Amino acid sequence: MVHIMINHSSVTTFVLVGFSEYPYLQSPLFLVILAIYTVTLAGNIGIIVVRRINPKLHTPMYFFLSHLSFLDICYSSVFTPKLLEILVMEQRAISLKGCMVQFFFGCTCVITEMFMLAVMAYDRFVAVCNPLLYTVAMSHQLCALLVAGSYTWGGLCAVIITYTLSELSYCEPGIIDHFGCEYSAIISVSCSDSSFSQMACLVISILSEGSSLLITMASYVFIVITIIKMPFKGGLKKAFSTCTSHLTAISIFHGIILLLYCVPNANSSRLLVKVATVLYTVLIPMLNPLIYSLRNKDVKDTVKTFISSKLHSHSI
Repeated sequence: MVHIMINHSSVTTFVLVGFSEYPYLQSPLFLVILAIYTVTLAGNIGIIVVRRINPKLHTPMYFFLSHLSFLDICYSSVFTPKLLEILVMEQRAISLKGCMVQFFFGCTCVITEMFMLAVMAYDRFVAVCNPLLYTVAMSHQLCALLVAGSYTWGGLCAVIITYTLSELSYCEPGIIDHFGCEYSAIISVSCSDSSFSQMACLVISILSEGSSLLITMASYVFIVITIIKMPFKGGLKKAFSTCTSHLTAISIFHGIILLLYCVPNANSSRLLVKVATVLYTVLIPMLNPLIYSLRNKDVKDTVKTFISSKLHSHSI
């Protein structure tokens, strides 16, 4: 249970603008986002289930992948239901406490996923560079510790940033030009000095993004060096294929984060911020299971076996 202190201010409810300035897009957007959200839930739940039913997938890589899928389910579910609601309902309000809770869980998932991707890069580094020692180096205890550390750091950072936001005052009319409680959107409706909150957010963002990217890039530098030194092309192809899907996911994830948080907080850029946030909160959680499953033979074989066994049982 998360207890968040809310400072008394003149506004207790915010109004989310969403995409109301484009009324002709409301219904199409609702249908598209609902379809993406459905695929997101099905795909990520599918990854978790597939790992559980196939003993071959009880490895560190799939252990981390199942946690990535869990984070994508949580993160998508923090923002998407509210976005769907404001696309079809006249009621666009969200309470101050509800806004802080939404931000807290969204922030936790983002930072945790940063480090989960870094942990997965380290896992690929050990698998490619030290294959004979892989099972020893990536023990169950170490895997559990890396995952627990990622969640703990994500939660701690979110508590700090959310607390700084809850200490601010928010004044009338309390209109948030966004579809959710994204950091820059919340700050824009504050009528008190937000410099401390912005500094805390900047420090945490640089520390988290920098360290997770450093771990990821260092891991892949060593992986590339090892692959280049491989004497057999078959080994090179196999090693490269195990990393391509992960690199794709990392590139999309960090690319949109950099786009989202490098855009100046000017009124002219609000639409770009909203579109980038839609890509980030709705599209990426759908892409991850597709990226990993479409490039992974073990996952595809498990799905085919599961479907064929179900069809066979129904036909009897």
